[in-house]
Formats: sequence, C-alpha cells, structure tokens
Amino acid sequence: MSAPAGTLPPSVSHAVEGALPVIRVAGPAADAVVHLQGAQVTSWTPRGGAPVLWCSDRTRLEPGAAVRGGVPLCFPWFGAHPTDPSAPSHGFARVSTWQLLGAEEAGDEVVVRLGLSDDGATRVSAWPHRFSAVCTVTVGRQLTVALAVTNEDDVDVEVTQALHTYLAVRDVRTTSVTGLEGVPYRDKPSGGTEMPGSADPVRFDGETDRVYLGTTGTTVVDDGTRRLLVGKAGSATTVVWNPGPERGAALGDVGAAWPGFVCVEAANAGPDTVRLAPGRSHELSTTVAVER
Repeated sequence: MSAPAGTLPPSVSHAVEGALPVIRVAGPAADAVVHLQGAQVTSWTPRGGAPVLWCSDRTRLEPGAAVRGGVPLCFPWFGAHPTDPSAPSHGFARVSTWQLLGAEEAGDEVVVRLGLSDDGATRVSAWPHRFSAVCTVTVGRQLTVALAVTNEDDVDVEVTQALHTYLAVRDVRTTSVTGLEGVPYRDKPSGGTEMPGSADPVRFDGETDRVYLGTTGTTVVDDGTRRLLVGKAGSATTVVWNPGPERGAALGDVGAAWPGFVCVEAANAGPDTVRLAPGRSHELSTTVAVER
C-alpha cells in the first residue's frame, strides 16, 4: 500500500533523535532510521542480523550539524567547494531539512521518499541555482539510497556528489575491499597523486582516501565475519575512505572509533562532474547487501 506523508503505513513512524526529527522504519525484512535533516539514513539492520551502517556515538544530533555516519548525501558539491573556501564541506543538502513526500510498503520492502528544492538560503549560497531533488530510500533485504536531481534553472549547471556510505566492520585493519583492482586512483593523503591500479585488494594500514575514476562495478567489503556487496548506478567515481589513527584522533566525532568503519562511496567527482541542461535530471544510487 502507498501513503502520502500525512498517512504513513504501519511500518513507518515519526520519532526524534537528540534534537532531530527522524523517520523510523520497521519493515518485514529490515529496520532503518532516516533523518529529515539531510535525508540521511543512519541505521539499517536486516531482520535477524547485525547493524550494517556505522554511526558515531559522538555525533551532534543538532540542527545544522552534519551527522557522522550512515549515508550522508553530498550535494551539490563533493568535498571542499572548488572556488569558495568558506562554503560548507560536501554541500548544503546534508544539513538542509528535507520534506517527507510519502512512504509505501511493497512486499517485504518499505520505500520512503523525501524532497528538497532551492530556497532563499540556497540561492545565495556557493551554488545558487534552482533545482529539485528527491531521495528515495528502499529498506528491505538490501538497502538502496537513490538521489535524483533535476535542474530547474534556465542555464546548464554542474554537480559533484556522493553517497558517503559508512559501513560497519569488525576492524578495518583486517578488512579488504575488492572490485577496484587495476583501477587508477587519486591518493588524497599524498596531495592527489595519480596512482596506477593495483592487482591487490584495498587494505588499510593508515589514513586511506582514494578517488577511483571511471568505475561502474560492485565492490565487496570483507571484514572476516561478513561480506558486504556495495553496488551503484549513475556513478563514475568510487571513493574509499578511512581516517586512520592520527586523522581519526583529530576528528572529534570519530576518535578511537576509527577502526570500526570503512566508507565506500558512490560518487561523481573530479572529471566525472555531472552537467545538467535546463530541465534535465540525473539519478545517483547505491545499494548495500549482506552476502553472508
């Protein structure tokens, strides 16, 4: 059954975490939490399984503060703004309040839709264009987060973006990421050095921040206790990130918890910028599933 925002299905309810409103999903196949700020999924737990997403217990659950963990939406720019150093990192969408558009139950899946459009604040930001965006979160045996953006302006616009997925692992130091073998990448800790592709899986022995360009396939995160399959669509960039001990200690909402996660992000960044003509749309999505 489907329902507008005012009449939610039984599996979907309103709640509050800290000072932030959230949507709780208790579906047949999984539970999840979706924040209205940022349209950010902060929890997804398959029925009978362990939580798959990592979220910091030090994060500030306050309006305007970015939540560390889950699946932050980075839009309309990824990372630092290329020309305005005062602009917030990763864009304004992740700290904007999204509107709940509706929810529906479809078999063992629950689908939640949230919307965001330009307003007075965004139109005086570092990205002043008219736009509409819809985030669709599908909670089931797998988690899918899709961000569809439409250019409502009368000029072409450029967008960089990411679904900055934090995956919970037993210990990142004994975790591997496969599926990126042979793909060249930019190594951000060394200043963006272009590195040739490696035949080996990605492993973690310190700060890791790699931007793999021209990627389309599925990656596998294996921490020795389970394998997570991370798929994507509408994305030409994959980012793999963990801050390591020194950078983790410098992040107040990470600290000593840095070994507990790895980020594998569906993105469009660097030369993989998305350019939208007036009236055109683009959808970026990521899917996470537990293989074992």
